[in-house]
This record gives sequence, C-alpha cells and structure tokens, in this order.
Amino acid sequence: MPSTPARVTNRLISCLKQFQPVLESAKTRDVNESDTVIIVTDMLSEMFGYNKYSELTSEVAIRGTYCDLATKLDDEVQFLIEVKSIGSDLRDGHTRQAVDYASTEGIDWVVLTNGAVWKIYKIGFGKPIEAELVIEIDVLSLDPKSEENVSSLFLLTKEGFRRSALGEYDAQREALSRYCLAALVVSEPVVNVIRKELRRLSPDVRVSADQVQAVLEREVIKRDTLEGEKATEAHRRVGRALAKAAKAKTLQVGPETPSSEQSAEALPMSAPAELAEKEAVAKV
Repeated sequence: MPSTPARVTNRLISCLKQFQPVLESAKTRDVNESDTVIIVTDMLSEMFGYNKYSELTSEVAIRGTYCDLATKLDDEVQFLIEVKSIGSDLRDGHTRQAVDYASTEGIDWVVLTNGAVWKIYKIGFGKPIEAELVIEIDVLSLDPKSEENVSSLFLLTKEGFRRSALGEYDAQREALSRYCLAALVVSEPVVNVIRKELRRLSPDVRVSADQVQAVLEREVIKRDTLEGEKATEAHRRVGRALAKAAKAKTLQVGPETPSSEQSAEALPMSAPAELAEKEAVAKV
C-alpha cells in the first residue's frame, strides 16, 4: 500500500471509529438507498476529505438519469459512485450504466458501495469495455489500530487521488498477478537461469531452453494463466519490458571497446622507433 501522511492517517482513524457504529446501526435498521446516500456523502466529506459543496455532485447524467454521486477535482470527475442500500448485496451488474458512461467520458474509476462495503473498479477502454475490480474494502471489518487497514482507505481519499495512490496500488497488483508472474517464468531470461541451475544440479544432463519451457508450460504452470486475453497482455507487457532492458543495456555499453591487440594493430609501424629515438635524445 502507498504510504499515508500522518495527518490523513489520524483523520481516517478518527472517522473510522465514528462511522463504524453509524453503519452498524443503519444496517440493523436496514435503511433505504436514499438514507444510505446521506451516510456515504458524509463519509466522502469527513473521512475521505472531499469538500461536500464543491467536490461532490449528483449532477452527472447517465442515459437520461443521474448517478448517485461523483467526486470532482479541478472540474474533472474522478470517481463515479453507485450507491445501494446498506442491506444490499453488491453485484458487478450494478455498475453497468456507470461503466458505460465512464468509458464514453474517459473516466478511469467507478465505485460501488452500500456504505459498509466499497468496491473500486478500473475501467478498461478496449472492446468490449470492461470494469475490473481493483480492491474491495469492508469498512465494518477494518481495525483502526491496523496500519494496513487504514492505508486501504487512503486509496479513496482526495489526498490519495492527488498522489496517484490508487494507480500505484493497481500497478503493483497487476505486477503481482498470476498472469504476469507466469509470463515471467516462461520468459527467455528466466528459462535460461533455470536451465543453468539444472546443469549445475545434474552436470551430465543436457537440456535445451525449449525443453525447459515446454515442461513449465505443460506441467508446472496452470494453463489458465498462460491462455486468454489477460495472459496475452501479460506476455506483451513482459516482452516490452525485456526489449526495453535490452535496449538500455546496449546504449549503456556503447560501441564495442577494441581489444589490446586491435589497439596495437592500429598504431603506426614507426611508433616504437620514434619512441626509442626520443629516449636517446633525452639521454644526450
């Protein structure tokens, strides 16, 4: 998780202690969606740091209707927020209209919440449009004394958005995905390292890189991490990173440094004679 400033941490801890009993009470009373929106608005303002009067709005039109809430910074929408009643089970389908609108308007993030649970989705602008769940936060289960728990809330704060905390968290999540790790394991550099260690382990056994890769793909790594759209994108990402690293290495090394033999050959044949003549003159 990205580091949280002390000032924001103190606010999050204080508000978490304040809103947990409020949410518990609302859940017990099974309050309706309108009342849940009021609680969510207060949380966005007091806990997550958005100005209630200038940075929160319900005036974002979606197919003839309006989304429940949206956060705006510098007159640009950051989050589209769909609110359901606190007793509702949150389903991905609840975000369909918001996702369609976000993809049209170039908005990266959609939030689905019932006040207690907050789901943050990242919009994929391919075809078809996708919304991938990045993180789910259950506010009622968070421990105010846990640094990790409090840091998860930082992703939703105004300060966190200013610092690209959510984007940083998502990048780390993608890097540690099973698809990315699988693509790395079967990449040429890693396969070569494994082959080298196998030769160290069994000096008399000779295996090729292709043989190592084939066993990894058939018997070691789960097939679903190597197939499909996510796996293909992970392979592309690893390929781009390896190509970039190879290019950087080439630029760093530069032109091949001539060997001592090549340097000697490049000297004029008369150089040794000239040097001997200079030494003789100096002695005289």
